[in-house]
Amino acid sequence: MLQTGKKKISLDEDERESMRSACQFNAQLMDHVRQFVGPDTTTGTIDKIVVEYTQDHGHRSATLGYHNFPKSCCVSVNDVICHGVPDKYKLKPGDIVNVDLTTIVDGWFGDQSETFLIGECSEQAIAVTQAAHDCLYLGIEATSPDGRVADIGRAIVAEAHARGFSVVREFVGHGVGRKFHQDPSIPHYPNRHAYLDRLLPGMCFTVEPMINVGTHLTVLDKRDGWTVRSKDGKLSAQFEHTVLMTEEGPEILTYTKRGPQKGHKFG
Repeated sequence: MLQTGKKKISLDEDERESMRSACQFNAQLMDHVRQFVGPDTTTGTIDKIVVEYTQDHGHRSATLGYHNFPKSCCVSVNDVICHGVPDKYKLKPGDIVNVDLTTIVDGWFGDQSETFLIGECSEQAIAVTQAAHDCLYLGIEATSPDGRVADIGRAIVAEAHARGFSVVREFVGHGVGRKFHQDPSIPHYPNRHAYLDRLLPGMCFTVEPMINVGTHLTVLDKRDGWTVRSKDGKLSAQFEHTVLMTEEGPEILTYTKRGPQKGHKFG
């Protein structure tokens, strides 16, 4: 392994294949889950489905027990930005819901999320979901071998602001591999450290922009210590992929077969 700077780990070819396998299973899990995400399904049911499918395939969830997180996935509805704890809430038409999945496969972590539109949604809900999806791909496309991490945030902020939305700053993407979270940090706005950090071939990381209708400010639910909401109570949407930087450019590892691809139009 090559290590530079702040222990930024570059994977060799065998390790890259291990990451591809972990991410491919995670994408397979997302495709399995998507068929159950709809009106009258509880967020707790989604978690149960994740548990059963993951265990049936001999793998395990990364979130269960992580810093005492109580569930095997995060399910974030409407104004919940991230880390929503699955419970008895029943999805209803008009909701938007982000499902965030991370699986450990033979010691390697695959990580991704999608936002789903439940039934007929408002124009605003469709627009912020579309913006988050488009910002994901613009952020990934802005990367290059030895490029600056800040290129990701610059592309995302420009697009989100052009559409009248804001970009969450408190929660960021991250390096991923044998650990759930590692260097480099991937902010979705161009801060000072992001201009210094570079993406070396062999690095794996997530891009996961959280796009808000209103303010970018957040508030933590003190009742469960996990659920993060938009401070003004307005909608938030997110999409996430795990990306491998190769010598030729970014390779998305968490492509699904049935989910929205680049250029997808919602609504």
